[in-house]
Amino acid sequence: MLAIVCPGQGSQTQGFLAPWLDLPGARDTLGRLSEAGGIDLEQHGTVSDEETIKDTAVAQPLIVGAGLLTAAALLGTDGVDARWALTGHSVGELTALALAGTLTPQAAMSLVAIRAHGMAQASAVAPTGMAAVLGGDPEEVLAVLARHGLTPANRNGSGQVVAAGTLEALDALRADPPARTRVIPLKVAGAFHTAHMAPAVAALAAAAQQVEAADPVGPVVSNADGAVVASGAELLDRLVTQVSNPVRWDLCMGTLASLGVTGLVELAPAGTLVGLAKRGLPGVECVALKTPDDLDAARRLVREHGGAS
Repeated sequence: MLAIVCPGQGSQTQGFLAPWLDLPGARDTLGRLSEAGGIDLEQHGTVSDEETIKDTAVAQPLIVGAGLLTAAALLGTDGVDARWALTGHSVGELTALALAGTLTPQAAMSLVAIRAHGMAQASAVAPTGMAAVLGGDPEEVLAVLARHGLTPANRNGSGQVVAAGTLEALDALRADPPARTRVIPLKVAGAFHTAHMAPAVAALAAAAQQVEAADPVGPVVSNADGAVVASGAELLDRLVTQVSNPVRWDLCMGTLASLGVTGLVELAPAGTLVGLAKRGLPGVECVALKTPDDLDAARRLVREHGGAS
C-alpha cells in the first residue's frame, strides 16, 4: 500500500522550487495557485531570502503550493488512487485534503492564506516559540513540559516531541531539561498548535463555512488522533481546530503501519517526514521528492506499492 505525505512549516529552504519550474506547465500551475492564495509563490520559492520564507504568512502558502505542484508532476492528470493513504503534518493537511478531493486546490490555497495570516497575527500577541526535545523517556518528557507550563505541540514519534509556549518557559526548559535529552530551539514565529493560536481559529472557521468539502477519495489520516476520517465535513472541522491543538504525527505513523503501508512518498519540500518514517516505520520504502531528479524513483515506488497494474 502507498502513502503520500505532505510536509509542514519549517521544511522550506531558500530556492527549493527553482528546479521544478523547468517542468512543462509548472509556471502556469504555480500562477493559478498564487492567484488563489494571493501570494507570489514563484518569487518566494525561488529568489526570496531565508528570513522572508520563514514568515508564517509566506511559509504556509508556499508549502501547500509546492506540495500541489509536485504532486501534479508526480501523478499527472490521474490524481491519487482510492487505495492510497494520504496525510499531512500540520499545514500539510491542507495539501492532503486537496489531493484527496475534499478541497479544490483553489480552496486549499485560499484557506491556507487565511490560516497563515491568522497564525502570524496570533504569534505577535506575546513572545512565544517552540523547541524540539530529542530523546529521553517519553513520559518524563511530557511531565517536565507540564511542569514548565509548556504544551507538547507536535508529538512526532521516533523520540521527538516539540514543546511550545512562552519564551520564558522555553528558557526554563533549556535550563532544566528532561534527563538524557537535547533541547533545540526552532526558528518559528510562535507557539503553534497551542492555546496561543486561539485567535486564529475564528477567522479560519468562518472561511471554512463558505467551503464545500467533499468526502475524500480514499483514506485520510488525521493529525488530531491518527484516525482515518471518511467525511469531508469532519476533515474540514478538524482542519480548523488543528490550529490550536497538538499534532499527533506519532499516531498518524501508527495508523499508516496498521493500514499496511509499504511505500511512502513525501512531497516537496521533502525530507523531514521521510526522516521520521525511516525511524518510525521500519521496512517501509521511502522517497523524498526534493527535486525533479527524484521523480523516477517516486514513480517506481508508486507503481510497485500503489496497486497499479
